[in-house]
Amino acid sequence: MKIGIKGTNRASAAVTVALTAGAVLTGSVFATGAQAATPPAPTIVAKGGYVMDDGTATTLFSKAAETRRSTGSTTKIMTAKVVLSQKNLNLDSKVTIQQAYSDYIVSKGASSAHLFVGDRVTVRQLLYGLMLPSGCDAAYALADKFGTGTTRAARVKSFIGKMNASATSLGLKNTHFDSFDGIGNGSNYSTPRDLTKIAAGAMKNATFRSVVKTRSTRQKVTTKSGGYRYMSWTNTNKLLGTYSGAIGVKTGSGPTAKYCLVFAATRNGRTVIGTVLASTSETTRTADAKKLMDYGFKKAVPRSIRRGL
Repeated sequence: MKIGIKGTNRASAAVTVALTAGAVLTGSVFATGAQAATPPAPTIVAKGGYVMDDGTATTLFSKAAETRRSTGSTTKIMTAKVVLSQKNLNLDSKVTIQQAYSDYIVSKGASSAHLFVGDRVTVRQLLYGLMLPSGCDAAYALADKFGTGTTRAARVKSFIGKMNASATSLGLKNTHFDSFDGIGNGSNYSTPRDLTKIAAGAMKNATFRSVVKTRSTRQKVTTKSGGYRYMSWTNTNKLLGTYSGAIGVKTGSGPTAKYCLVFAATRNGRTVIGTVLASTSETTRTADAKKLMDYGFKKAVPRSIRRGL
């Protein structure tokens, strides 16, 4: 009986060893696979960067993502967001271009949609002028139109207040606006994470998505005399047409902001969205964004696999 028992024990031990070895081997295979599936984090020139999976809000990459920095014209994402959040918004309502808008861009040396004083331009067209050529004159026109008050200064102040209220409603504690276009007075700042969240919210609006993915457009506007002229605008976002799946969002630059880019792309039903702030040139900000999107798509879990987990 003792011999039989010993034999049984040896057999059990052999089975146990085999099972354990199998488990270790299987674990090693999975571990190796997981390591292979996770790419090394990229190195970017920008001082700050952030990428998330838009579907799950999962962070995929972060570099100084909570550090406040000047945002340049990426501020205009919030400008558009506030406009599009207005109740009973009529995108085809017309705004008369004022001399003040033209004087402003001249005095600031600002980027322009080259709007003509006296022309009557629709809100929809102003959004294209705002987001494609980054027109500060278009931004001024929209702030004047959708702010409240009896004077232009009061209306602009009111509109900027709406921008800050929107940031607060999103729970963004590291974002503040003191301008409608990013040409601030020292208190216009955000972070890569916050800007990404602002853009993700804006991208839920169909009009915003349509505008920011447009590479160029030709718009017919009404002149002061009642005739018409065509305005042609090209998007400053070089990702469009050069990066597969790119769908937006907005460039920005300035003496303090350096070169910024909020970006988004969709592949195989999955969208990654993010921001780089304070890169060194137009070329490096675009290269930084491409690196982060490539990394994001490799790191994000496909929806088909996610559902099976």
